[in-house]
Amino acid sequence: MKLNVRRETATVLILLALLALPLMLVGIYVYQKHYWAENRLDELEPRYARLLGLEANSDGLAKAQAQGQSLIAQYVYPQEQDTNQTGNTVQQRIRGILVAAGLDIASSQVLPAKEEKGFERIPLSVRAEGEMVALQAALTGLAAEKPAILIDTLVVQGYGAPNKSGVQRLSVQLNLSVLRRHP
Repeated sequence: MKLNVRRETATVLILLALLALPLMLVGIYVYQKHYWAENRLDELEPRYARLLGLEANSDGLAKAQAQGQSLIAQYVYPQEQDTNQTGNTVQQRIRGILVAAGLDIASSQVLPAKEEKGFERIPLSVRAEGEMVALQAALTGLAAEKPAILIDTLVVQGYGAPNKSGVQRLSVQLNLSVLRRHP
């Protein structure tokens, strides 16, 4: 009789263990999903906080965006104008600045545009001759231009003998460029 009771007890325990096993597996699965969800929320919380901060500061960001666009406008030609038109316009402006400063233009050329990080760089090459004072005035005039005219290289060479007042004539090679928004 004891043997029967032991068998029945063992059978009941095995049956309970078999019934408890799926419950334990479901419990482990739920625990793992809960742990994963907590970790995921911990990862997302800083991002969510940043988004809330950006949303709360949307007016400041809009002002900064507008200020950034105005600063870009000081250095970059708009994309509305064709690359060739922009190059020719800038070439005429440069020639005007150099002549107004007292330099004689020997040659000027607009070179093919190059694409750089969302912008087109339009290079220009100018050769001029004149005195040092005229070169200084021309460089000052170029620096004051908006949108900016960038000086890539500047080569200055003296030629000929100084005149009676001791002023040396200079030959100037300017490699300039301007930026234009790329469409």
